[in-house]
Amino acid sequence: MKTSLLLFVALVLSATAFAQAPSFVDKNIGDAYQEYVKVKDALIASKSADAKTAATSLQKKLAGVASAKSAAAEASKVSTAATLDAQRLAFSSLSNEMAKLVKGAKLSSGTLYVDYCPMANNNAGAFWLSNDKAIKNPYFGDKMLTCGMVKETLQ
Repeated sequence: MKTSLLLFVALVLSATAFAQAPSFVDKNIGDAYQEYVKVKDALIASKSADAKTAATSLQKKLAGVASAKSAAAEASKVSTAATLDAQRLAFSSLSNEMAKLVKGAKLSSGTLYVDYCPMANNNAGAFWLSNDKAIKNPYFGDKMLTCGMVKETLQ
């Protein structure tokens, strides 16, 4: 009995410890957002080739989303950028376009965070979207992984 109770408590705690990926009423926006997260994660890890692949996939997913033409164009810029720095610069514009899309959509579950780094883009600042409240900066990767702050929470 004690063992079962301890296992149950451990299971509940572990389930709540991980951020739940947000779900959208519009499945196409949800699919596009999940691809966006892959681009962001690749940039956090400073993996240019992975960011290029994910951005190409994102561009395809955005084709199924109404009013996503600008976001698709920005995803294309990330996928064709020649350097990691150029990808990160293009990611800033992509993030702005994705923020417009997700703010105009309805979440069916989960929480989404709009994060901001004032030092990105040569101190011009830049936003990005995240499933996690903890800051993981895609503009600097491991150089300044936790630089930034949550600016908005969407539920």
